[in-house]
Amino acid sequence: MKYAFTRRSAFTLMAGLFAVALSGPASAAETIKMVAIDGYPARAMWVKEFSGFFIPRVNEELAKTGNYAIEWQEGYGGTIVKPRGVLEGIKLGLGDIGIVTTIFHNSALPSQGISAVTPFVSTDARVVAKAVDEIAKEFPQMAAELAAENQVYLATGVVLDTYQMFSKTPINSLDDLKGKKVAGAGYNLRYLEGIEGTAGVRGGLPNFYNMLQTGVVDAAMLWPEAAKTFKIAEVAPYMLKADLGAVNSKTVTVNKDVWAKLPDEVKTVLQTVAVEYRDHIASVAMDRATASLDAYKAGGGTVVELPADARAAWASGMPNIAAEWASGLDKTGAPGSDMLKAYMAKLKSAGQTPVRDWAAELTN
Repeated sequence: MKYAFTRRSAFTLMAGLFAVALSGPASAAETIKMVAIDGYPARAMWVKEFSGFFIPRVNEELAKTGNYAIEWQEGYGGTIVKPRGVLEGIKLGLGDIGIVTTIFHNSALPSQGISAVTPFVSTDARVVAKAVDEIAKEFPQMAAELAAENQVYLATGVVLDTYQMFSKTPINSLDDLKGKKVAGAGYNLRYLEGIEGTAGVRGGLPNFYNMLQTGVVDAAMLWPEAAKTFKIAEVAPYMLKADLGAVNSKTVTVNKDVWAKLPDEVKTVLQTVAVEYRDHIASVAMDRATASLDAYKAGGGTVVELPADARAAWASGMPNIAAEWASGLDKTGAPGSDMLKAYMAKLKSAGQTPVRDWAAELTN
């Protein structure tokens, strides 16, 4: 009996191993190739965190079922597209997924400017990121604009705790900015309309150092973490701490044709991790804010804080660019005014106190 049992067991074991061998290849993870792009260099915080956080988290989540695996190719820093070329690059399929710097595309992606047209409200990147992303999911406008660019919206991102002013010469008051040429990107150039005689010059973060060094501009609007990363203290050793506000400027998108072919499981993982990435980079921005400011000072920078009454004067001296933005969307049939009201309400409910309540001045 013992011998018969052993033979039967051996046969059963061999049959089982043979079945596993046959089923092995069929149960192996399906490999999906994806090209991730951004025109900014790998040292830029959001790119570094996309490579070091987003991609590993996607891989980790997909590994839980083992049904799919992504083979990543990463192309940053101009290897595939330049900073302003990500939107077009993903549209054309040069990249499958990427980080669009939305402030470069106010015409194509107007609704993405919602936090940029509401300065002096919040310096908390986490609050702004969550509010903008909620607006994107409650109102179809943002997704529709990206769909027109052959892309699918995943999540917004805020990588700056707040815009500040960095100058080649000392700034102790708003009067010191009069007659100056100031570099900015997108809507923030309109902040200068609250200061008489100041001229805005359009540029991008990678170019600010050279623009300041060569005298193309006298000052630039950026944030301390970026000032540290791009060594701005070397060419603009004076910072006016104006706390202009946190702004969403990065949106993770996927080529629409690529998205249509992805399995539902992969789509769900990408959407879930994009929200995690949203919160992660906002937290990194806030965590690094103080350290970056200290590093700017250590690098030779001097910081002067703009008094509350001067901030209020600057805000009130600006045209209501938020109302103009909302009206422009309203005229196209988009719910610009409703989006602005909802956004301001979200910020206030999160404990933010606006220096100027842009939505309160809407006429409709």
